[in-house]
Amino acid sequence: MFLRTSINVVTLQVMEQHRENKLHIGFFGRCNTGKSTIINNLIGQDISIVSSQRGTTTDIVKKTMELYGVGATVLIDTAGIDDDSSLGEKRIEKTMEVFSLIDLCVIVTCDNVFSKYEKNLAAQCERFSLPYIVVHNKEDENPANKEMLSLKNIITVSSKDASSKQRLTEFIFQNISSKLQETKSILDGIVGKNDIVLLVTPIDSSAPKGRMILPQVKMIREVLDENAINIVVKETELEHTLSLLGENKPKLVITDSQAFAYVSKVVPEEINLTSFSILLAKEKGDFDKYLIGTPMLDKLEDGDKILMLESCTHQPTCEDIGRVKLPKLIRKYTGKDVVCKAVAGLTNMEDKPEDYKLVIQCGGCVATSQQLHNRLHPFVEKGIPVTNYGLAIAYMNGIFHRATKIFSK
Repeated sequence: MFLRTSINVVTLQVMEQHRENKLHIGFFGRCNTGKSTIINNLIGQDISIVSSQRGTTTDIVKKTMELYGVGATVLIDTAGIDDDSSLGEKRIEKTMEVFSLIDLCVIVTCDNVFSKYEKNLAAQCERFSLPYIVVHNKEDENPANKEMLSLKNIITVSSKDASSKQRLTEFIFQNISSKLQETKSILDGIVGKNDIVLLVTPIDSSAPKGRMILPQVKMIREVLDENAINIVVKETELEHTLSLLGENKPKLVITDSQAFAYVSKVVPEEINLTSFSILLAKEKGDFDKYLIGTPMLDKLEDGDKILMLESCTHQPTCEDIGRVKLPKLIRKYTGKDVVCKAVAGLTNMEDKPEDYKLVIQCGGCVATSQQLHNRLHPFVEKGIPVTNYGLAIAYMNGIFHRATKIFSK
């Protein structure tokens, strides 16, 4: 009983608290191919239980480590995809949900087997445009044959081979290096040295006590990286701050989306204005699809379902942006009795993608670009319009063009 409870806690940490914006690598394969052993060898600790008994790994287990050449990385161990136990179907379902989380898929096999299970995993990777490698394990017991070695992105390893750990680490780095390339600052070309950037950060009941939320902290650092000047105020001090600055007008004002309506009236038109959420959407999300999908707000009808996708799990309040304020704004703007459903973290959805007329994603501050792509993919694949909190709020406040024009230069 204790073991089962402990594993469930780890599962919740994987599915609901993936707050680290780190690369995630998932290990998949049949029962007893050695997934857990490989992860334990990479980490140098016995994180996952290893046994010759089928179905030893019954739930998702993760471990964060510093992987050489890659940096801080989350390794995820999954249940066997051929688990035929009484709970096998549910375990496999949870295993497949991990595809929404990872940046690289590691398909582990042995004994020269690469048939329907492994091919299905490869097909899933292709569907999500997700890079994957094939690891032929237990090479000391049954070496890979010519057919196996002809597979795409394959490496052979053995727990008895001292060089396997280093070779696999290097192989992972080679296949994930494109995601490690240094990207430009999100504010590159928008602000420069000594420019003033004014950050408007409302403090309401949903704000964490004694600290700022991640998008605000991230943007402070982005401004500093551009050698620009940060000024951080609440919306109640915005007018006074602008008057103090006088002719030293900000180059850019970044506001929390929920204050868009007020801030846009106070900030002069000649000053660039956008939101934390929109900047995150530009950095991580499929911005072009967001721009195309946002006008769907004008086409909603009574009874239409809207999905509010949240990347993190939090306790909702009466001032919750995704569950209270945004749905209320949508109904007021459209004049339609729409149905808004919020889904947090990686909660599995029983509804079909086509049940929804519009999907609105949060800023995704705790998610990676790949995670956002994977989460939205089923909807994009079905042609369901997608947007994000900031863009939707800007659109309904009539400042969509103003809030996005900084990206059209």
